[in-house]
Amino acid sequence: MIDLEDEIEDSLDDLEPAPDAAELFEHFRFVVDKGQSPQRIDKYIFDRVEHASRNRIQKAADAGMVMVNDRPVKSNYKVKPLDVIAIMMDRPRYSSEIEPEEIPLDIVYEDDCLIVINKPAGLVVHPGCGNFHGTLVNAIAWHLRDNPDYDPNSPQVGLIHRIDKDTSGLLVAAKSPDAKTGLGMQFFNRTTKRTYQALVWGVPDPAEGSVESRITRNPKDRLQMTVSFDPEVGKHAVTHYTVLERFGYTSVVECRLETGRTHQIRVHMKHLGHPLFNDERYGGNRILKGTTYSRYTQFVQNCFEVCPRQALHAKTLGFLHPLTGEEMFFDSELPSDMSTLFDRWREYVKSRDYDK
Repeated sequence: MIDLEDEIEDSLDDLEPAPDAAELFEHFRFVVDKGQSPQRIDKYIFDRVEHASRNRIQKAADAGMVMVNDRPVKSNYKVKPLDVIAIMMDRPRYSSEIEPEEIPLDIVYEDDCLIVINKPAGLVVHPGCGNFHGTLVNAIAWHLRDNPDYDPNSPQVGLIHRIDKDTSGLLVAAKSPDAKTGLGMQFFNRTTKRTYQALVWGVPDPAEGSVESRITRNPKDRLQMTVSFDPEVGKHAVTHYTVLERFGYTSVVECRLETGRTHQIRVHMKHLGHPLFNDERYGGNRILKGTTYSRYTQFVQNCFEVCPRQALHAKTLGFLHPLTGEEMFFDSELPSDMSTLFDRWREYVKSRDYDK
């Protein structure tokens, strides 16, 4: 069996429309048995690939990444005896082995079981499409290079959860299989305590509430996730929010995660009509609230430069220690770009004598 799901996921995340055949690279190949009866190709591949969903295989075929006898086919193609099936990607194969790399870490807490890290914005968490080196996982591997019990390539240890590249904040990684199992169950059972702070466009009304939906990949833009109104599509997601501070045209919001879906806070806040400030992928990098005066436009542009990424920080993280059962809780300061951004908006509100 072949573990193909992550490679297809990564390739779809970064695939440009209709790449030329000359730009595709073969990653996997199957030769159909002589006695094979006609069968849809998505079902044929699904039966032979570990951890790959049939929906993901269908999307790969629709993107021209599945070929039979050197020709792209759709997911409803019926395989025939001796067909040569190739799974293509828009980049050469790469080794998934994680190598230790000397990258500075902001370690908040560490013991024999686990390590809590405050990740800076801009650092990719895990090797993947276009980011095969220089990730947080490579940095952890370097930090623990002298620990004979820590194998960075073993799925039994390592990161328990992820945050986006341009999101800053707290993450926990396990040093032992028992620690990863214990921490993983807490995330699965939703007993961890995680809060984020964000600057969003506008002021959510009511000032405190919850968003419960299903989240799936946006069919019109594979780089985005979106809220799904189909009960059979996507994954269940719950975000609780509270407005902490109002700046007139923007506000500081605390988000408490009940689930941990891809881009969850970014998707849910956009769904409420309040995209994260300077979130390029979800439309927050435009002036969505305010005046048309040039002075205001320049002020917002300066704010974009102060915090050149989505204004989102994983501020707190709480869980039970997987060995001792002790309640652990960590709170990280806002990074300088976000704290400066908040101060700029406070000064703007004060100068305008804006009604808070």
